[in-house]
Amino acid sequence: MTSNAPMTPQQSTVATVTEEEPTIGRLVADASRDISSLIQNEIALAKSELKVSVKAGGTGAGLFAGAAFVGVLAIIMLSVAFAYFLHMTGLDLAWCFLIVFGAYLLIAALLGFLGMKKVKQVRAPERAIHQAQETKTLLQRK
Repeated sequence: MTSNAPMTPQQSTVATVTEEEPTIGRLVADASRDISSLIQNEIALAKSELKVSVKAGGTGAGLFAGAAFVGVLAIIMLSVAFAYFLHMTGLDLAWCFLIVFGAYLLIAALLGFLGMKKVKQVRAPERAIHQAQETKTLLQRK
C-alpha cells in the first residue's frame, strides 16, 4: 500500500490486527524459544549447584577418610597402652601383646558371627515384587 489513498474501515482493522496481534506461528515460535531458554538456564543452574555439592561432598569424604585413619592410629595406640598396662602386672611384654592380639581376634570373630546372622536375615521384597508382577499383567491385558 504505497498509495496515499484513504483506507477503508476493513483495511484499517486488518492493518491494526496484524500490527498489534502476533500470529499463532509467531506465538508458538516465541514460546518454543522461551521454553528452550528456560530449560537451558535450569540445566546451567543444576550444573552449578551440583558442582558445589560435589566439591563439598569430596571434601567431606576426604575429611571422613582422615578421621578414619586417625581413629585407626588411636586404636593402635590404645592397644599398645593396654599391652603395657598388662605388663605392669608382671607378665612378659611379648605375652601382653599376644593377649591384646587374641582379644582383637575374639572381637573380630564375634562381629563376623553377628554380621553373618544379619546377612542371612536379608530377604527379597516379596510383596513389592508380587505387586509389580500384578501391575505388569494388568498393563499387558490392555
